[in-house]
Amino acid sequence: MHEDITHPASRLNLLGPNPDRKLVDLLSNEDQVTADTPPAFLYHTASDQTVPVINSVLYFEALKKAGVGAELHIFENGPHGTGLAQNIPGLPALAEWPSLLANWMRANGWMEADVAAPAAPTPAPAGGKP
Repeated sequence: MHEDITHPASRLNLLGPNPDRKLVDLLSNEDQVTADTPPAFLYHTASDQTVPVINSVLYFEALKKAGVGAELHIFENGPHGTGLAQNIPGLPALAEWPSLLANWMRANGWMEADVAAPAAPTPAPAGGKP
């Protein structure tokens, strides 16, 4: 929520035009990290026009300083709010972030290794009876 790095409209809508400095500090995630903060996986795009990428960088740095596990991926291109990014034309690299997250979760023991998917059922012959 610090004025120089936040999304201006969000700050204005959430805190008003002249927020108290203590409130700004309280609501700035990078200022609230402690050793008890949960580990985090972060991804951002450097070209995000809504939220400056420095927000993710500062949060990551705060996590590391507090000794909290964290992984940060910054993709060169992509809009804000990409979701799973599976079908964004011209940005195939961005679609990799869910796999990166799964790998990070496996490495930390929070997700089991992939199990082979069961074979697809054989389609029924024409007429609807096997």
